[in-house]
Amino acid sequence: MKITVTGLRGIPGIQGGIETHCEELYPRLVKLGCDVTLLRRKPFIRETPPFTSWKGVKLKDMNAPTRMGVEALVHTLKGVWHAFRTRAEILHIHAIGPSVAVPFARLLGLRVVVTHHGPDYNRLKWGPFARFILRTGERFAAWWADDIIVISTVIRDLLRDRYGRTAGVHLIYNGVNRPEPASSTDYIRSLGLTPGKYILAVGRFVEEKNFDKLVRACATMSLPEDCRLAIAGAADHPTPYSDALAKRATDSGAVLAGMIKGASLHELYTHARLFVLPSSHEGLPFTLLEAMSYRLDVLVSDIPAHSAVNLPPDCYFHCGEGDIVPALCKAMEAKLSNPPATREYDLSPYDWDTIARQTLDVYSTRSEMASLEMRNK
Repeated sequence: MKITVTGLRGIPGIQGGIETHCEELYPRLVKLGCDVTLLRRKPFIRETPPFTSWKGVKLKDMNAPTRMGVEALVHTLKGVWHAFRTRAEILHIHAIGPSVAVPFARLLGLRVVVTHHGPDYNRLKWGPFARFILRTGERFAAWWADDIIVISTVIRDLLRDRYGRTAGVHLIYNGVNRPEPASSTDYIRSLGLTPGKYILAVGRFVEEKNFDKLVRACATMSLPEDCRLAIAGAADHPTPYSDALAKRATDSGAVLAGMIKGASLHELYTHARLFVLPSSHEGLPFTLLEAMSYRLDVLVSDIPAHSAVNLPPDCYFHCGEGDIVPALCKAMEAKLSNPPATREYDLSPYDWDTIARQTLDVYSTRSEMASLEMRNK
């Protein structure tokens, strides 16, 4: 089965939840017999020379503008044309912004699967026009995609309630691997951190993550001795917000690890005292699933996407319309006042091998329907 994938920046090692999703999913689909070509955006490619394949996934690099809000649309339109020219059996578009291209793909006769990773128009960084495009992409996906994969019950219910779309909607979660704890502490000690004595946050420097409020909370409250805040992440594009966040974090004594992966991130997760994600908007965050896989104690905002994970009540704090810092401080103080504890979470719904088989089932059903249509013509 010939699959073309677009809507993301690329793989491997490129920051972003969708990118992590695809990095885990598509090598598994190749092993299940799929012929996968993933289209990457050239401005985000760092290998020299660029990869042409990775773990069996074919990689095709295409030019895209670097202007935020435009790059995804232009790249996806090019990707649709590429899928048409190469006779892809399935075009898989990730995210609702790129889904603006769904009608174009359908006009060309392509079979389209969309993965809805979350209502991105709720992200604070977007202006009115960008939000209009994102809502339009969601609408086009709901109206015209052959199948829609949703990563949470919250998104499934949104499609049902807003668009009346229930047919061809498939709930397939994000996944997570089960790691072995890191024995080394060299990296975290190089950052000035002590094992078991730091609060960890991981993610991009965008407003809806509320990392600025986490920095303010840690500066306001009385942390245990030698306890520090460490943030692993960066901005895709420098913005006034990301610059201000970095300065505030540095001035307050927080540790900024930058955008890291692999062994360094493995160490940070392994030895953290508490993982905190105070977001005002998420789809189904990989960083939370990763923290759960490391059996960390976690504290997250009570937004619907987090609540759908069904964590114990003490793992949530209220994220209302006003200043969340007092509630965040109170919840962190309660967590840190208790002895460190290893937590056990049910990760069975988030197994990547199961997710790959579920995705293949969506492809196979769509492919069988296309074959029937061809025979009936």
